[in-house]
Amino acid sequence: MIDKYEDPFIKISSMIGGDEYLKVARSLLKAQDATDEEIASSTGLRINMVRKVLYDLFGKSLITGVRVKDERKGWFVYRWRSRRDEVENFIDVQKQKIKERLQQRLDYENQSEFYHCGNDDCTRIPFENALDFFFKCPSCGGVLNLKNNDKLKNSFTRKIDEIKQDTRN
Repeated sequence: MIDKYEDPFIKISSMIGGDEYLKVARSLLKAQDATDEEIASSTGLRINMVRKVLYDLFGKSLITGVRVKDERKGWFVYRWRSRRDEVENFIDVQKQKIKERLQQRLDYENQSEFYHCGNDDCTRIPFENALDFFFKCPSCGGVLNLKNNDKLKNSFTRKIDEIKQDTRN
């Protein structure tokens, strides 16, 4: 469980992948430059799970790894370190991706007309498809009528504006 005073690096890690990520993130903050085996030992997680988490966090630029030779065993190992300074950047990138997806969806909603039969179990149909079906619902056979999507468009617009406002602050 995360408490509200927990380090942002730990919070983000937990949000990305849950309990395993939380344990690995906490371990990384306790022992910078730890190997995957040391992290597995301190967390109680299996080594393959620790590696999966580490590679994912590394791919998201939230941690860094340095390859060093293990003097006792004679082979190379990675020593892992959190990049707490990258947490804000990671959050901003995720917000930007979400904003772009919402904008694409809003553009689609603005450029399309949709038709629906009124039956909750049936999906709405774009105009081109409704025309192909002679304005008969392909699921239930009901008549397809123009569906107003203003509520949906307003919802996307509000969410986009919230993200824009949040990234300015």
